[in-house]
Amino acid sequence: MGIDQWRDEDDWPLARARSTKYFLHSQGQANTTNGNGSLSTLAPGAEPSDEFVYDPAKPAPTIGGPLCCDSDHLAPGPRDQRSVEGRDDVLVYSTSPLDHDLEVTGPVRLEFFAASSSVDTDFTAKLLDVSPEGTAINLTEGILRARYRESQITPSPLVRGQAYPLSIDLWATSNVFRAGHRLRLELSSSNFPRFDRNLNTGMSAANSATWVKATNTILHDKTHSSALILSVVP
Repeated sequence: MGIDQWRDEDDWPLARARSTKYFLHSQGQANTTNGNGSLSTLAPGAEPSDEFVYDPAKPAPTIGGPLCCDSDHLAPGPRDQRSVEGRDDVLVYSTSPLDHDLEVTGPVRLEFFAASSSVDTDFTAKLLDVSPEGTAINLTEGILRARYRESQITPSPLVRGQAYPLSIDLWATSNVFRAGHRLRLELSSSNFPRFDRNLNTGMSAANSATWVKATNTILHDKTHSSALILSVVP
């Protein structure tokens, strides 16, 4: 992708790929593409956190992605995400325009610190390739249900307001971000209907009709350095 080429490799992950951290930054207003969220390889210092309200009654919609198996209702694949990025419950972090081509091939992971006003909530993440014209194309994505942050079998409620180190597996990609393009991270709490809505109560949506809004906070400072971790090929 990006340079539109196929290439064979002998190992996975690529031995020559370098795990590279792109740290989250903002002045406390990373909401929407009009906010001040950014990504860079420079570690954060003293920075305010970002905050958004996730309402299960108004989840962020699924647009494209690795969907199966009803393309008549939800078209899969790469799609422009700008309509989602205009929502206040979506945090947007972007690099500056690249001055050279950048290949990312391998696993993608988000390691971050977050707190919530609820005993449970979801966190979603997308990696995007943004063209100079502004088109934001999804590459890969992932989700974490917070009550299963320690075990996929045994749930553990959140303590309201307490910051936790969390991790989202965004699976993997192989893409060349062309010069002039930007890397972008979207961070939110819903991607519906690909993933069912978290009711923020610790109950499953299949077993309950009651939900609450959650105020979710993303920390990115010197003691809570949150970062998108990419496999960069020299």
